[in-house]
Amino acid sequence: MGDCLSVLPWGQAVDIACNCLLGDGNYIHMMKDNLEALKTNMQKLRERRNDIATRVSIEEDKGLEQLDQVKGWRSRVASIDSQVSCLLEDEPAEINRLCLFGYFSEDCISSYEYGKEVSKKLEDVKELYSAGDFKDVAGKRRAAKVETKRIQTTVGLDSMIGKAWDSIMKPERRTLGIYGMGGVGKTTLLATINNKFDEEVNEFDVVIWVAVSKDLQYKGIHDQILRRLRVDKEWENQTEEEKKKLIENILGRKKFILLLDDLWSAVDLNKIGVPSPTQENGSKIVFTTRSEKVCSDMEADDELKMDCLPTTEAWELFQNAVGEVRLKGHPDIPTLAKRISEKCYGLPLALNVIGKAMKCKKDVHEWRDAIDVLNTSSSEFPGMEENILSVLKFSYDGLEDEKVKSCFMYCSLFPEDYQINKEELIEYWIGEGFIKGERDEDGNNNKGHAIIGSLVRAHLLMECETKSTLFEIGLLPAVKMHDVLREMALWIGSTSGKEEEKQCVTSGVKLSRIPDDINWSVLRRISLMSNRIEEISCCPKCPNLSTLFLQDNMLKVIPGEFFQFMRALVVLDLSRNFGLRELSEEICSLTSLQYLNLSRTGIHSLPVHLKGLRKLISLDLEYCFGLESIDGIGTSLPNLQVLKLFHSSVFIDARSIEELQLLEHLKILTGTVKDALMLESIQRVERLASCVQRLWIINMSAEVLTLNTVALGGLRELYIMYSEISEIKIEWKSKEKEDLLCDSSPCFKHLSHIVIVNLQGPKELTWLLFAPNLKHISVGRSRRLKEIINKKKGMSISNVHPDMTVPFRKLETLSLWRLSKLKRICSSCCSIPENFILCPPPALQSLRHFFVEDCPKLPKAATKRVRDTIKNNEDDE
Repeated sequence: MGDCLSVLPWGQAVDIACNCLLGDGNYIHMMKDNLEALKTNMQKLRERRNDIATRVSIEEDKGLEQLDQVKGWRSRVASIDSQVSCLLEDEPAEINRLCLFGYFSEDCISSYEYGKEVSKKLEDVKELYSAGDFKDVAGKRRAAKVETKRIQTTVGLDSMIGKAWDSIMKPERRTLGIYGMGGVGKTTLLATINNKFDEEVNEFDVVIWVAVSKDLQYKGIHDQILRRLRVDKEWENQTEEEKKKLIENILGRKKFILLLDDLWSAVDLNKIGVPSPTQENGSKIVFTTRSEKVCSDMEADDELKMDCLPTTEAWELFQNAVGEVRLKGHPDIPTLAKRISEKCYGLPLALNVIGKAMKCKKDVHEWRDAIDVLNTSSSEFPGMEENILSVLKFSYDGLEDEKVKSCFMYCSLFPEDYQINKEELIEYWIGEGFIKGERDEDGNNNKGHAIIGSLVRAHLLMECETKSTLFEIGLLPAVKMHDVLREMALWIGSTSGKEEEKQCVTSGVKLSRIPDDINWSVLRRISLMSNRIEEISCCPKCPNLSTLFLQDNMLKVIPGEFFQFMRALVVLDLSRNFGLRELSEEICSLTSLQYLNLSRTGIHSLPVHLKGLRKLISLDLEYCFGLESIDGIGTSLPNLQVLKLFHSSVFIDARSIEELQLLEHLKILTGTVKDALMLESIQRVERLASCVQRLWIINMSAEVLTLNTVALGGLRELYIMYSEISEIKIEWKSKEKEDLLCDSSPCFKHLSHIVIVNLQGPKELTWLLFAPNLKHISVGRSRRLKEIINKKKGMSISNVHPDMTVPFRKLETLSLWRLSKLKRICSSCCSIPENFILCPPPALQSLRHFFVEDCPKLPKAATKRVRDTIKNNEDDE
């Protein structure tokens, strides 16, 4: 010890010696005890950290977000864990230096400093452990500052982007209006600005995008803003005034930027609840509009006009649309392409539409013909607007079949931005006679789908998806028209001399009554859908009228005389008039009628004299909760091909089966059944069962429910609700012909949607393996359910049917909620270890959306693996 202290100044040596021997400073003597205490307390801290991490993960699975104080605490624990680990690496060396019963060390200074650091870390660990006693670890998730928009490659927008950005960033500027004609790229510019806030340093608390439309609906604006501000859905059932106050309260505390796309008139910010942007609050509003007057009405501090692209940039955009391969297909094509590009007048939409249309033209003569067509059309319309419409009309004129043109024009009857369900659109076309009503064995009209495909490829329609009508699970294939193309179609209808194109469209414009200036006598089609029409007082004479859209209004009564002079009417849609409780007998005077939609009305009964509607081929009665019976349909409507009764108050029973069997031409049937014996009876009539596309099973009590893949071969959507069924059994043997087995894979080939709610009995749903093309599954409130796919049963099925090894290959949406005993989604039916709780790819290789709520026994590893699969699927795209 003398050697240890002799090298130090006398005073320092004395201080160390005293600290080694006395009181709290005895770091050397306490070193061993402190090290053991440090290890013990650090282990306790790690365990608390792990427990909190588990709690955070559970809360995040519920859609909550980790609290900042918890995040900070976990970060500090990670830091001290690393420090303690480094400190313990020197433990053996420091322990070996101790002497004289641990009171001194061979290197007192080093041991003193080390012991002091051990003591300090011990106190820090204890303090962190105490600080980690959190009551709550997560709260409601905050909305992202910016939601990135997907946009096409921008050409010629750099200058406008710079101008817009500079204007927004100036403190004295509060509101920026961007205006220009339709299709000039205003939305693309606004989306680019939106994304720029995500890429640049973002000084705003939140960037909110709202898509407005010609039919200004404050409710829609409220909802879009609240979806951005509140990730929970607690606001959805509030009144509009409450929503306004909520927006006002939230935005009043934030520095925000509000992006309003496609204003047709000024928006009253006070009605929305958006605080006026000021230099003090630093908030901004940016909007796009086709009208310069709207900029004035909105009191914009700055205005930017968007013009069509200059020749050079327009040519670049056109080349991108056509593609290098086609431009090199013939020496003359580049020159012709430049001339066509010039005919687009620099309008980005026209450049894209025409460019993509020319992309499939291989022969140089087709390019020359295109020049001739454009030259002829453009001269007919004075002014820029007309010239651009004529350019867009080129894609319409390029449709070879007049019927296809009519199909396209029909789409303009729907409101702006309306998502048109493909199957419903085809039913309209069949009713109008554009296409024949022929269907394949699965009820599909292939011609209708082919026409939709051709219109999409011609870039006259855009493919999209619309929400399913029930529980909004999954999405259904749909199409919509771009605003400018819809305007072009309406312009064609108003200026064309062709009888078949004369139409009147006033849809989605908040009409409270039918306009007096409609010239009913000359019109072929009239659309008054999506308005607020409460009554009809006119008695029009319309000998040429073939389609009348009155759906989604507020009608309660339709006078019988209204139908007296509509003898040519073939399509009538009265759906979503919820207050409409009865139909006058005069509707039966519509002897040409082929399509009648009464879904979501309050009608109690069908007219007595249905025989007047003998040409009717499609009748939609879905969601008619007051309907008492369908008596008389079988004999009165002998040509009926489509009958929809899904989720109506008419259950399929013995009486209705007799009626349905009289419909010899029936191809599509949707319905509701609550008796297992009735479902068995339906399946024994395979001509009838094969028509079933949507089936709602409710309040059924049965030991065994049998579903036959042969009989129900056309089934697309299946809902099983509020039922007690011990076992669901799948058969693939014909019930009509006992010796007939399914000659291919014994599956429901077309079944894509399944919803199971309050199904009591089964512990598993392994029968879902027989639906290999499922896209959307929702299962909830089924108390006994322990797993979706049982491994043992799955393997027994795959042994008989090897092609059923991997479930859910095409599944896009999986929703599991309030399943108190659910432990497992699926195990592999192949030779995969028992502890696998979820099938590896290719299972779930198409999954895009996964929702889990209140499934306490489902392991976190399962949900994490599913979410990892979704991420991998997105990365692959």
